[in-house]
Amino acid sequence: MEHHRERKPRTPKKRIEGSYPISTGTATIVADPERDGAYILEVNRVPSSYVVPGAPEVLEYDYMRWIAEYIAASRLPEPFTAVHLGAAGCALPSYVQHRWRSRNIAVELDRGLARLVRDAFDPPVEIAVAEARAFTHALDSGSVDVIVRDVFAGPDTPRPLTTVEFFRAARRALSPRGLFVANVGDREGLPQTRAELAGLSQVFAHTAVTYVGRGYGNVVIAASDRPLAAGRQLPIDGASPLHDSPRPTS
Repeated sequence: MEHHRERKPRTPKKRIEGSYPISTGTATIVADPERDGAYILEVNRVPSSYVVPGAPEVLEYDYMRWIAEYIAASRLPEPFTAVHLGAAGCALPSYVQHRWRSRNIAVELDRGLARLVRDAFDPPVEIAVAEARAFTHALDSGSVDVIVRDVFAGPDTPRPLTTVEFFRAARRALSPRGLFVANVGDREGLPQTRAELAGLSQVFAHTAVTYVGRGYGNVVIAASDRPLAAGRQLPIDGASPLHDSPRPTS
């Protein structure tokens, strides 16, 4: 006699699309019409995260994949601890936690946005509501292995998160094998990137950059006291290779 196992009814999807008030304005969650179960989180009308709840292995944005490649190339002992300054939808922290079974702390200034992301996406990471610079300065020496900075006010990173003083606080918080990596919004000629690399080179022994050189866009910079993947071509179409720049010795 053939037995048929009863199928459990699927849990109805929670409808999360819509606009929501947050502490700094308005967040909007838009369903991706081309991918079932995927959403774009916009913060004050700026696309901020692409999230597929329950599928943390998905990274839609190129710059996030570049950051993940830097982390992979660092070959940190697992499990490691990563701090993500600028949480938004927690797409990258969720990916890092999934891929490396690491501890990830997402730091978000906007309390309302943090609450919305917890309720709508239920990310598998810790979310701390705090100002990024203050959080970094408060970290214990050598207590984390990766610091990712992805904080924006409009198209630019807030000035206090681009100073040599901030970079020194980040280096102090990192373990000896640690990695600092940041997303920079820059324009032709990369003036902001060049300024930040100059500051980082005063603090870290090695710096690197990955970018697509077409007008305004995302640039990813990295710094560490260990050599970075010099001259290694990332497997991303159109991206420049990593250029490892050792700190000059006096």
